[in-house]
Amino acid sequence: MREPEASETFIAELSSSTPPASSMSSEALLDALKMILTGTSLVDVLTSITRLIEANSNGMLCSIFLVQPDGAHMRYAAAPNLPETYRRATDGTMIGPDRGPCSMAAYRREPVFVADFMSDPDWLHFREKPVAAGLLAGWSNPIIGHDGQVLGTFGMYFREVRKPTASEIQLIAYASHVAGIAIERDRSSTALNVAFEEIRKSEGQLRQTVDAIPQTVVVLGADGSVVYMNRTVLDYTGIPREEAMETDFRERVFHPDDLKRLRETRRNGFSSRSPWENEVRVRGKDGEYRWFLIRYNPLLDDRGELIRWCAAGTDIHDRKQEEQNLREENLALREEISRSSPYEEIVGSSAPLRRVLSQIGKVAPTDSTVLILGETGTGKELIASAIHQRSKRSTRPFVRVNCAAIPPSLVASELFGHEKGAFTGALQRRLGRFEAADGGTIFLDEIGDLPADTQVALLRVLQEREFERVGSNEPTSIDVRVLAATNRDLEAAVAGGTFREDLFYRLNVFPIRIPALRERKDDIPLLVEYLVERNSKKAGKRFRHIKKDTLRLFQDYEWPGNIRELQNVVERAVILCENETFSVDEAWLQGKALQPSAHVSPRRGMLAAIEKEFVDRERQIIESALEASGGRVSGENGAAERLGVAPQTLDSKIASLGIDKRKLKTARSKKKL
Repeated sequence: MREPEASETFIAELSSSTPPASSMSSEALLDALKMILTGTSLVDVLTSITRLIEANSNGMLCSIFLVQPDGAHMRYAAAPNLPETYRRATDGTMIGPDRGPCSMAAYRREPVFVADFMSDPDWLHFREKPVAAGLLAGWSNPIIGHDGQVLGTFGMYFREVRKPTASEIQLIAYASHVAGIAIERDRSSTALNVAFEEIRKSEGQLRQTVDAIPQTVVVLGADGSVVYMNRTVLDYTGIPREEAMETDFRERVFHPDDLKRLRETRRNGFSSRSPWENEVRVRGKDGEYRWFLIRYNPLLDDRGELIRWCAAGTDIHDRKQEEQNLREENLALREEISRSSPYEEIVGSSAPLRRVLSQIGKVAPTDSTVLILGETGTGKELIASAIHQRSKRSTRPFVRVNCAAIPPSLVASELFGHEKGAFTGALQRRLGRFEAADGGTIFLDEIGDLPADTQVALLRVLQEREFERVGSNEPTSIDVRVLAATNRDLEAAVAGGTFREDLFYRLNVFPIRIPALRERKDDIPLLVEYLVERNSKKAGKRFRHIKKDTLRLFQDYEWPGNIRELQNVVERAVILCENETFSVDEAWLQGKALQPSAHVSPRRGMLAAIEKEFVDRERQIIESALEASGGRVSGENGAAERLGVAPQTLDSKIASLGIDKRKLKTARSKKKL
């Protein structure tokens, strides 16, 4: 009988000495050593080690440099997830004090930790390379052989500013040590016995390192069975290790309402070989549940076969609580609005206002996008709220966004959210306004102020009902009705190149023009009465009369600030009035009131006559085109085609002039008869 080879003896001893619930890193490193014994290339072994370390820390990117035969340069042996731009810029680097962290670590023969390339003055000469690749922090540890020779370096990089913890310093040192074993074993067959002795002496230390990781870490077999869980899991759940290894562990610690969803997610996840994640509530030893984000990363052998799953959990309870608070705030807002009629604050009975209310009644039950046009202070937000309250989405969120009030650099993040690390200061994932409005309505006020890049993203939402968070490449589907408003001339903005034409047509599906207050003078007495009553209650006063001179003054005034200006004037007067008769100081509006028609200047009267003639002529042209087309606006031989304008633009003009298309259609039919 032949004597067993040294490699076979080592594997046999390794198998017999490894307990069933061995640590995650020990199991994987033993597999790595077996790869060495079976002739696997050094690059594949070192790549497996870097993937193992990356699996233990969210966002960590690892690399291993090897010193070249000339002793002066280093080349990458393993860097599976390091950005290609950074690899190209640093591969073949020289060992020395004025290079990167790895060059300096090899030169000094000691660890180098850079927490922030941007702010550290010692790294002015080097910061451009990592920052250009999105790397903000970099740590490196020299890999030193048994004879004291520097073999290479083990590097860790992050896309966020990061100082190492004690456990992470220990982890990078141990990873460097294990990588050194693999390198020496590759360079000399005699290193096999050294590797065996090192792993036997270090297994206890390795277990302590994994147990010191602040995240919950569970190692699973290829079939999803539990192989090992670190001390953080045991401390949080309060369950002894022996009980935690039982098959019903999940049912004991996961929330019952999450189990069904978890089973389906696990089934799909374990059937693939790609990383996946799941959000679940986990019960602590105090009996309280907290939300965890659990990320599952596959560990493969040299043949690409799945051998382990590493599941690392991160506490996201505070983030979930913020999301819940936002939902509750939206619910409270909806309940507050629902307690009153959606038209309660839309006061008036003039013909222009009745046309607007009629349009609201027609478009509200649909899911069509609405573009609300009007001057500043005309109450565009009230109209949007009324549309939402009359829609089938009235029980869902109504989210308001003033696009002009958000800095341009933050608009995309505010609307669509961002991922952790998407930019400096993005410390965690944040939901945007569109996700907050899912299932309901979002009101985009001052839409004309959107930056060009955000206009593109909004166009995608309107066309495809999906978007991407800032810092993510994964699309997120959304079900949101969009209401937009502006006091700008968007057609002029399109012509001037500051607003996308395709976005304008997507928004202008159903335009509603809100009349200015000067166009609805008949509503001013009702508005004044309503505002006086509302403000007097707040001020603890009571008014029995409103001076006729005050109403006349109000009706003669142009109100450039529209209803908002009227609100401010009434509120000021309520505060200053000292008796039960409401009045205002004429000096407040002095020089701004419209003169009675008998005293209109010849120039002003001429301009008014010209304007009226222009409007009448415009009305006549549109009515003639509509009558000729049988009341049709769009399509072949429609009124829009006859006049050479866009159908949406013509619809808006028809609405503003109060033209009845049905009557014109009837008139044409009678002529045919």
